[in-house]
Amino acid sequence: MNQIISAAEANRSFSAILREVREGQSFIVTSHGAPVARILPCDANDATREASRAALFVRLEAQPVVDVGRWSRDELYER
Repeated sequence: MNQIISAAEANRSFSAILREVREGQSFIVTSHGAPVARILPCDANDATREASRAALFVRLEAQPVVDVGRWSRDELYER
């Protein structure tokens, strides 16, 4: 069963919401009265999750390897 909750309330009580989701509750998050997101329990056998993971690996394999040379941690944080 979906419970409607505002984005502000979801932000204030996110830990409590996650506990309820773990127990099977689902939420529809609204912003200015319009639904913007759903928070629902993950299913270990969820086909959407597996499809997303497969799509990510396909995309990563298609990206070219870029040699950026050697760099230090300090150089990384200079920008």
